[in-house]
Amino acid sequence: MKKEIKTQESNVIWKGKKLAGSHSGTIDLKEGYLTMENNEPTGGEFVMDMTSIKVTDLSGKTKQQLEDHLKNEDFFSVDKYPTAKLVVKNVVKKDDGTYGILGDLSIKEDTNPVTFEQEMSDNSAAAKVVIDRSKFNVRYGSGSFFSNLGDNTIHDNFELDVNLKF
Repeated sequence: MKKEIKTQESNVIWKGKKLAGSHSGTIDLKEGYLTMENNEPTGGEFVMDMTSIKVTDLSGKTKQQLEDHLKNEDFFSVDKYPTAKLVVKNVVKKDDGTYGILGDLSIKEDTNPVTFEQEMSDNSAAAKVVIDRSKFNVRYGSGSFFSNLGDNTIHDNFELDVNLKF
C-alpha cells in the first residue's frame, strides 16, 4: 500500500554551517510516498523541488543573494537539476515507531547512499538527515577541496529536518 505525503502540510528545513556561523531555510517537497505493509514502512520515494530553496535566517538583499547563490552552479544548479530524489531501499524496525532507513539520494548528477533514523506515527514521520554535499559535487567553499578559505570555509555536511504528513 502507498501512503502519499501531503506536500502542503509537510516540510523540509535545511541548515548549513560555516566557520563564522550558519544559515537555514526551507525546500519544498514536490511529491512522495512510503510503501507500507502491516502498518510498517518498507520503502518509498521523495522528490524535493530544488528551485524552491528559501533562506529563512536573512532578509532583504542578503537573503536574495544567498538564495540565488544556492541555486546557481556553485551549489545546486537548479536550472539544470530542478529536483533531488530520495529512494528508500531498506527499512529496519529499531523499536516502536523508530526505523533505520537506508536510501539512495540523488542530487545533481550523483547518487549516493544515506542512512538515518525515522520516527513514525499514524499520519506523520520525522527524520534528521545529514548529507555530505561534497559527494554530490557541491564543493563551493569546502575546506576539503580548497585551501586559504579562512572564516569563509563552509562545512561539507548539511542537515535536513524532514517532517512528513500523510
